[in-house]
Amino acid sequence: MPLSANACELQQMKRVLPVVLVLLASATVLNAQKPRQPPSSRPAVGAPAGTATPRGAAASERTVPFKPGETLTYDVSWSNFLTAGTATVSVVEKKPSFGSVAYYITAEGRPTPLLSRLYSLYYKIDTLVDVYTLLPQRGSAYSEENGRRRMKVTRFNQAARTADYEVQTATVSRRGMSLPAFTQDALSALFVLRALGLKQGEKMTIPVADGGTIYRAAISVGAPEAVTTGVGSMTALRITPTITDERGRLVGRNLAIWVSTDARRLPVKLRADLTVGSFNLVLKSASGS
Repeated sequence: MPLSANACELQQMKRVLPVVLVLLASATVLNAQKPRQPPSSRPAVGAPAGTATPRGAAASERTVPFKPGETLTYDVSWSNFLTAGTATVSVVEKKPSFGSVAYYITAEGRPTPLLSRLYSLYYKIDTLVDVYTLLPQRGSAYSEENGRRRMKVTRFNQAARTADYEVQTATVSRRGMSLPAFTQDALSALFVLRALGLKQGEKMTIPVADGGTIYRAAISVGAPEAVTTGVGSMTALRITPTITDERGRLVGRNLAIWVSTDARRLPVKLRADLTVGSFNLVLKSASGS
């Protein structure tokens, strides 16, 4: 592929890598217009009481298949590049946060050195997930693109179903948002899917706030499949999301994420066809899980 073609695609890739990381965090940018409540057969994740444990209620942490210290590393292939970059997702710690306790989780993505010479890009997202409700308290996305830096921060008020969205560049802009009930952010959505312990045939819709926008992800769980990864062959459920933006337009094509059927429920593979090419993320290593 000529260098000029690579450079052109990489100019577009800078917008796509964040989406791929979101996909890794459950399937591109998830969210909702007027999302449906989860089916009655499955309790909703979160509670209208907000991120802090309600007074007078029993403080009981949700049972989850992950723990602080877990680090998952993925190889990212894109277009004609067998390895276009790496992505790492880590449960950094569990700590007091916003009057409650939260998991601090991060995801980072970088292109390979070859692609970095054509277009310099670094992307990191993080989230604070309340241990009692599994709702996000705060999420952020930081990017460096050829020397330009940008930070996007969303602070959630789950009790009021609102959020404050802030973009920091050379200046700072802020605005308020209304949220559907049980709204996740891009990264917390992945960990909620893991915590739910989904079964073949289940369907649900998840609202997710990302970049100041609400998306809708209608999720369908397929049959277990054998998936080859850097840590060996694993049996994983294929989860297919159909994602739409606020206007009902589809985001991405042929989206799928595979979550292992063992007790760890690891996201082992992700696939997405986007306007700039096909992306595949495959688990390379897993530690601390």
